[in-house]
Amino acid sequence: MGYSYIKSYKAYKTAVKNALSIRLHLEKEQQNLLKRQSIKILLAGHPYNLYDALVGLPVTKFLKENNIDIFYSDRLPHKLIDKECDKISADIHWTHSKEVMASINYYQDKVDGIILLSSFPCGPDSLSNELVCHKIKNIPVISLIFEDLNSEVGVITRLESFIDILKNIKEEKHGKDN
Repeated sequence: MGYSYIKSYKAYKTAVKNALSIRLHLEKEQQNLLKRQSIKILLAGHPYNLYDALVGLPVTKFLKENNIDIFYSDRLPHKLIDKECDKISADIHWTHSKEVMASINYYQDKVDGIILLSSFPCGPDSLSNELVCHKIKNIPVISLIFEDLNSEVGVITRLESFIDILKNIKEEKHGKDN
C-alpha cells in the first residue's frame, strides 16, 4: 500500500483504540436505556443484518417512530458474552451467534420483547433461532427472516402486531401492580 510497517502498525493501533472507545460508549449508552420506563426490545441478529439499509434499518426506524427503546445484540459487553451464552448452550462456536445468544440470555428479564433478525438462508441463524424459541419462554419473541427485500409492508404489519402484544402485556402487568 506504499506505507512503512511502522506507519501502518500505528494506524492499526489507533483504529483499534478508536473502535474500542466507540464500542464502550455504545455499551454504556445501552445500559443507560435500562433505567427508562418504556417498552424495550432487544434487536438480536448479526451486525450485517442489524445495520443493513434494507434489513435492519427499516425495523429500527419503525421501532423508533413508535417510541420503543432498542437494545442491540452486538452491544453487550464482551466480558459477558461467553458466560451468558454458555447458560443457553456451550456448543455455539460462531462469534455473532454467541453474541446473539448471550444478549438474549442477559436481556431476557430486562426487555419486554425480542426480535430475531435473520437473512435467509443463514445456517447458524436457523439453528440459533430454533434454540432461542425452545429455551426462552418468559418473554415474547418474534423471528423476522428476510429473503425478499422488495417490500417492508409485511414486516411492518408483523411489527405492529408484536408491539400491540407488548403494550397489552405491559398494561396488564402495570394494572396488577396497582
